[in-house]
Amino acid sequence: MSEPIQSRNPIRLSLGPIQFFWQKETLLEFYVSMLDAPVDTIYLGEVVCSRRQKMRFADWYGLAENLADSGKEVILSSQVLLESETDLRRLRKITGQDRFKVEANDMGAVRLAREHDIPFVAGASLNIYNETTLGVFRQLGAFRWVPPTELSHDKLATILAATEGIETELFGWGRMPLAYSSRCFTARHYNLNKDHCEFRCLDHEDGLVLKTREGKPFLTINGIQTMSYGSQTLLPHHQELQAMGVSLLRLSPQLHDMPEIIRLHRDVLDGKATWADVQPELTRLAVGTPVDGYWRGLPGIEALKEESHALA
Repeated sequence: MSEPIQSRNPIRLSLGPIQFFWQKETLLEFYVSMLDAPVDTIYLGEVVCSRRQKMRFADWYGLAENLADSGKEVILSSQVLLESETDLRRLRKITGQDRFKVEANDMGAVRLAREHDIPFVAGASLNIYNETTLGVFRQLGAFRWVPPTELSHDKLATILAATEGIETELFGWGRMPLAYSSRCFTARHYNLNKDHCEFRCLDHEDGLVLKTREGKPFLTINGIQTMSYGSQTLLPHHQELQAMGVSLLRLSPQLHDMPEIIRLHRDVLDGKATWADVQPELTRLAVGTPVDGYWRGLPGIEALKEESHALA
């Protein structure tokens, strides 16, 4: 039997790193809107592509200081796929500062965080699929982990039942990062070379939708990253998440309506509203169809079950 919900700490909300390529001014305006948003933790940094450098490390660090001064927990996220000495220098700056914790998204970041004695979040791209692997990262200095998005409820419950001493942060809203490649799919779409991509990702604020031959939206391409078309939506399951011991629910940023999306999640988690109350509005605001297939042990593209709409 699951542990009673009231014996668990309330689920906190986090805002994950931005996955898409936005202009610097747009990005800064976005984070200004987050100053008063009811989100506990904010992740900052470029995690997808080394060519997306509208923001330098000094810019990210200054932004982190401003957000931290407003009372947010701020964590600096590292890039998932490092391909050059420039990428390594940027990583060394992230792990060389001594004010903020880091999200390690590759093993190089794990090593440097450990060398500098910086507590780190083990990102989803580290591919932690069992309690033994999670235990290794905890020993290396991880204080929190983000499970891969394809882990089901049953698998995650098994891992958490066998694990102590580390927080779990679950990807709960937004287009899911699925895979990374050294090839840029957006550049290829425009018949451009990756090194001369003309920064076409700027034309697609939420990624470029990939359709099947029948015209059905299937995936999203975002530079070197492949994402889901649908938007992961785990809020209907918030009670079972809390009973399992999930500490944070991660909301992945989208350019429009993010403060409202955060507020609706917070209202449900605080008991001010039910899922049925907020479901129509969140469905309207979602970029892509709301899905929860992976959570139910099904293909990730599976939309929310109708009975989920009536859950508290």
